[in-house]
Amino acid sequence: MLVAAAVCPCPPLLVPEVAAGAASELDSARAACTDALGVLAAARPDLLVVVGPAEASGSGPHPEGTRGSFRGFGVDLEVRLGRDTGAGSAGELPSSLAVAARLLERTGWSDAPVEGLGVEASLTPERCAAAGRDLAARAGRVALLVMGDASARRTLKAPGYLDERAEPFDAGVARALGEADTSALMALDVALAHELKASGRASWQVLAGAAEGAGLSGALLHDDAPYGVGYLVATWS
Repeated sequence: MLVAAAVCPCPPLLVPEVAAGAASELDSARAACTDALGVLAAARPDLLVVVGPAEASGSGPHPEGTRGSFRGFGVDLEVRLGRDTGAGSAGELPSSLAVAARLLERTGWSDAPVEGLGVEASLTPERCAAAGRDLAARAGRVALLVMGDASARRTLKAPGYLDERAEPFDAGVARALGEADTSALMALDVALAHELKASGRASWQVLAGAAEGAGLSGALLHDDAPYGVGYLVATWS
């Protein structure tokens, strides 16, 4: 069953080596992510599953030991999901899971085996919830690291330009994550999330499915929108 979850944003800029000169602008988000990972470790899970948005080529399960890189962002940095199992993998981690792998590496995660799941933006809420229930049943004590950004249309300079609906949408997500409100997450409008470029919608609904009946409490650790993109950090335990 699900015993803990951490929700983090997934911009490559969260990785200091990628951010370079702009690294300090996301220091508070990085610190919140580190605190969130501490909550996962304190839960003593038998298994940690990282869930994040992915294109079709990166969707589906990623076994422990799968590698990723940030070469596509101009940085010669490789990462690995959890331990080197020696089994190798034909695929490569999608960007969101590569960011998660780097967060785990930087905090020295060694508390449980780590696997990944890439979810496509087109996945329906029902299928997201079903995937979450399957993850929660994978071990006696399961923890999730859930990656995903809120809207990318908070300001005129945002990647998607300004949309007046973005701020209230993000506020609703922040409230749902802070209160561990699975019903509110499941009720998120798929079309609106797509229009607002909120990449975390499917990942959050996987979390909602995994947390059904778990009785977890939430805490919102970070809520900001640098670059016009909503970055939220929360914990459920």
